Amino acid sequence: QVQLVESGGGLVQPGGSLRLSCAASGIIFSVNAMGWYRQAPGKEREPVAFITSDGSTDYADSVKGRFAIERDNAKNTIYLQMNSLKPEDTADYFCYAQIRPRQRSGVTNYWGQGTQVTVSS
Repeated sequence: QVQLVESGGGLVQPGGSLRLSCAASGIIFSVNAMGWYRQAPGKEREPVAFITSDGSTDYADSVKGRFAIERDNAKNTIYLQMNSLKPEDTADYFCYAQIRPRQRSGVTNYWGQGTQVTVSS
């Protein structure tokens, strides 16, 4: 019904930058919110950044001032601009979306398959 596809992950040196993308496709009436989670090996998945339908944003304390979340409403796509990357940012990054597929339906949570970010020298 709805698919989230992430891209942009890779290997980067400490202090470098990456830009992640997540595109939502399928049956979508409205998008309530989209955002990013990340999960490091052996750790629980944690929220990173979110953006709501009205453009409000929220960030984890660990990434404030370094990461920025953006959206393109026409394409149902969000981006995560990651600057000043640190080794502790290394994780699988997952796109999340809270979507109302049809006018007569409740919101549903969707997840992407993840994209790997490795910060290492």
